[in-house]
Amino acid sequence: MIAFFLKSVPLGSDRPMPSCPHRPFGRNIQLRIGFFAVSLLILNFIVPALHAAGPLKVVATVAPITNIVKNVGGERIDLHGIVPEGTDSHTFEPAPSDIKYLAQADLLIFNGLNLETPTETLAKANRKKGAKILKLGDNTISKKEWVFDFSFPESSGNPNPHLWLNVAHAMRYAELVRDALISLDPSGKEYYQQRATEYLARLKKLDEAIFKAMETIPAQNRKLLTYHDSWAYFCPRYGCKVVGAVQPSSFSEPSPREMARLIDQLKAEKVPAIFGSEVFPSKILDQIGKEAGVKYISTLRDDDLPGTSDAPDHTYIGMMVEDVKTMASVLGGKSEPLNEIDPRNLP
Repeated sequence: MIAFFLKSVPLGSDRPMPSCPHRPFGRNIQLRIGFFAVSLLILNFIVPALHAAGPLKVVATVAPITNIVKNVGGERIDLHGIVPEGTDSHTFEPAPSDIKYLAQADLLIFNGLNLETPTETLAKANRKKGAKILKLGDNTISKKEWVFDFSFPESSGNPNPHLWLNVAHAMRYAELVRDALISLDPSGKEYYQQRATEYLARLKKLDEAIFKAMETIPAQNRKLLTYHDSWAYFCPRYGCKVVGAVQPSSFSEPSPREMARLIDQLKAEKVPAIFGSEVFPSKILDQIGKEAGVKYISTLRDDDLPGTSDAPDHTYIGMMVEDVKTMASVLGGKSEPLNEIDPRNLP
């Protein structure tokens, strides 16, 4: 538009302007100046609007959930996982530097079920007008389905929040993410639906493979005693039993009395192994295992993805595959059903 105006009224030209019998020269200039001013005004509104209409800014919390969101949102979202991997998500408190991500987000995605209370409180205090908060767990199970256990006693009022270790619940998470993204970005509806469909198909294959692998474990060995009580929603689906957890609800180390109880329980239950956690390293598990005469396995993950950030299995699916392979091999089963699972993110 600027070039058009300069071409119409050459600067520094000595040539006389052609006369027009039907449109006075003064009025012609006024119309062009007016057109130029209106064009600049329109650009002042359009350019910022186009910039604001870029990728949706999305904040998620723990790594498995962040990865599920990544696979559904793809390139149409600008995603930030606010809970660093390897961090205790139950006690994590955002740093002041995290406020900018919470304040800029169009969509804030939490697991819910009181897992990320400090982060949620900070998000509500700093979110921008129109930002949406999505609690996946609260929209996946009802209060009647909440599970309370050793690490999450009913007296605290906080249920076990680890729904994503049940792949059926993870599939529901993906659907909720899809619907939330579509509500905020309707023009991307087809894109989000296609990616969600592809990802849900992968999750279904994973779910079926876990069933097959767990069935190869002798029935008497399908027992989990873990450090952190994460598997309350996994076992009912896949045919195993959580017989106990080491870590108390205070997330501290167990007392000597609690250790003695666990050792007696391990002997009585004839559990082949106890499982530690990547996020909760504990020196006492090896001691408990030796005294009970069982193996101690330190690599069971619940919210820490395997490998480096650029590894093909550094995904939610990759984490589940590694966990179930570990269980199967230690508890006397076979992990071959999981060999066909592609752990990679969607392209």
